[in-house]
Amino acid sequence: MSAAQRARQVWRRKPVDTLLAESEAETTESGGLQRTIGVGRLTMIGVSSTVGTGIFVVLGQTVPQAGPAVLVSFLIAGTVTALTALCYAELVSTIPVSGSSYTYAYATLGEIVAFLVGACLLMGYGVASSAVAVGWGEYLNALLEHTAGWHIPASFSAPPGHGGIVNVPSMVLVGACCLLLIRGTSESATMNAISVVIKLGVLVLFSAVAFTAFSTDNFHPFAPFGTVGIGTAASTVFFSYIGMDILSTAGEEARNPRKTLPLAIMWTLIIVTAIYALVVIAALGAQPVQDFAGQEAVLASILAKVTDAGWPAIILAVGGVVAIFGVTLVNMFGQIRILYAMGRDGMLPPVFHKVHPRTKTPVWNTVIVSSFVAVLAGVLPLDTLVDLTTMGVLVAFTVVSVGVIVLRRTRPELPRGFRVPGYPVVPALSIAACLYLFYGLPGETFWMFAVYAALALAFYFSYSFHRSRLAAGEPIQPVSQRSR
Repeated sequence: MSAAQRARQVWRRKPVDTLLAESEAETTESGGLQRTIGVGRLTMIGVSSTVGTGIFVVLGQTVPQAGPAVLVSFLIAGTVTALTALCYAELVSTIPVSGSSYTYAYATLGEIVAFLVGACLLMGYGVASSAVAVGWGEYLNALLEHTAGWHIPASFSAPPGHGGIVNVPSMVLVGACCLLLIRGTSESATMNAISVVIKLGVLVLFSAVAFTAFSTDNFHPFAPFGTVGIGTAASTVFFSYIGMDILSTAGEEARNPRKTLPLAIMWTLIIVTAIYALVVIAALGAQPVQDFAGQEAVLASILAKVTDAGWPAIILAVGGVVAIFGVTLVNMFGQIRILYAMGRDGMLPPVFHKVHPRTKTPVWNTVIVSSFVAVLAGVLPLDTLVDLTTMGVLVAFTVVSVGVIVLRRTRPELPRGFRVPGYPVVPALSIAACLYLFYGLPGETFWMFAVYAALALAFYFSYSFHRSRLAAGEPIQPVSQRSR
């Protein structure tokens, strides 16, 4: 194959009709994923993947960066998410299949872009799962300290370079999530819904108690580090808003996805915005900015100071343990579904697409993902994980916004359960806002991302380019037949 032919083929696109037909063939076959999740549990998945990551983990990093103006940082990150959520709602109602941004890129921008987006999502979800698992260890230690007067030694609860050898609690958490995901999608969604109810209740309790110590003096000076600090914090805060993409990975397990998925995205956005605003204002008003630096289990620590009693901090620590479990669970769920879609397309080995006949879940896919996440959670520090997650998800959000424009131009006749209002201004604003958040990331994150992208491209040209089903011209075939 000549260089010119190779260059043309990397831009080959997978027709939307093919994507829909494959999905329909698999979900109607007993060997494929099953449509068992309604709008309520879909919303719980979105809320769980979002609320918890930022509130329970990221505040300790972002408040020292921006001061009380972290409120503006949350507003910026939330605005970017709102714009992109509208774009997601249109694409997920048009192409309701597994794969999320990866699948949308395959249909609109070409195979090589789709592969890179898939790689970014894998990094984003995998690293996000690892990051919140690290935060889980902090809240577990806080719970043990308040109840038993003992905590896990730093050697086994912190990564190398941060006073430890390996973060054992985070690896245990990932293992528990692995077992639940293997058991089944419906069971995982039910457990996640329970964790969301507990989490929201605990955060409302925190806000109520924290407001009793509210002081406006803690908001002065409001922006001690200027716009630079606000922008840097906004890029980090964006780590808290990845639930939109995870929702779209459930396209083949949602009932009536053209309606339920857009509704779940909108409800998720409303609930997340309200709870973030409540908790951040309460936390800033209850504690001076300088106390946030280096503080672990931030919300539990604030309650301990405010009440000078043990029970509120114990409740919050329990909430943190339960909440971060739910976040880790759904982040791993999203990563596994991306790999499932890439395996179906031949971009990854078939093992990632193989569904267990009894549990109806991709078991080996789950085990591989869990092993990867556990290793990252055990040895990498939280700040590195957060920035890498932000980079990966911002790439996906940008591609989704571009994909809406491309699909409107190339396939205007496709049925859409939802249309972005204010098109094409809203997608364009979403792209611009994502680029702004890219600017706030530290330089070393770009270097790490470049190395990761180079490795991903090496895999694409050595394996995926030659083995993708689109390149081979394979006919649509149900999963039960392909896995024989």
